[in-house]
Amino acid sequence: MKRLETYLNKKGYVTYNRSYPSTVAGVERSAVHYINSALANISRDEVSKIHFVTHSLGGLLVRYYLSNHKIKQLGRIVMLAPPNNGSPVAEKYRDRFWYRWMTGVPGQQLHKSNNPLLEKLDPIYTDVGIIAGTRSSDPWFNHVFDGEHDGKVAVADTKLTEMKDLITVKHGHTFIMNKRKVKDHIVNFLATGNFYRQQERKPLLNTSES
Repeated sequence: MKRLETYLNKKGYVTYNRSYPSTVAGVERSAVHYINSALANISRDEVSKIHFVTHSLGGLLVRYYLSNHKIKQLGRIVMLAPPNNGSPVAEKYRDRFWYRWMTGVPGQQLHKSNNPLLEKLDPIYTDVGIIAGTRSSDPWFNHVFDGEHDGKVAVADTKLTEMKDLITVKHGHTFIMNKRKVKDHIVNFLATGNFYRQQERKPLLNTSES
């Protein structure tokens, strides 16, 4: 997320880029610990709103945190490729040794069916924009998807009922945040609550008489 952080700085945003061990602790523990830590490092006098820009599992951390805590200065939220409704990859492979070894505790919380974590997350009480990828960066998982996906998460599984806007981009899951178009979409949503879409030019009608 470093390139995105630099870009947002140039656009005038005060940023705090918080990483976390995404394969160690569960979503509940990481959400409370790391988001509280991030908020403690933000001077509330310097900012009027606190926005969140998340990637992948980070979206679930924010959803869990906001289901249990209030942020008075909460602004808008942009989620990049979030597994809001789980992932077919986790659904199919969560019992496999290699999957458990690679993804740790959080990997066991991303399955789609009968998921206690997803079932207890409340609707988010602010503007949410979602950017989903449609080009696979993990072709070895392509066979587990039916519709559009980014290699790890299906576009359909990124959606939230309360989302204000969703836009798709032809990029894969892992490095979606580094694409210039994605950065522009993020800035536009933070400023306006909607993603930028270039207006299509309509053909001119020739009304002159022959």
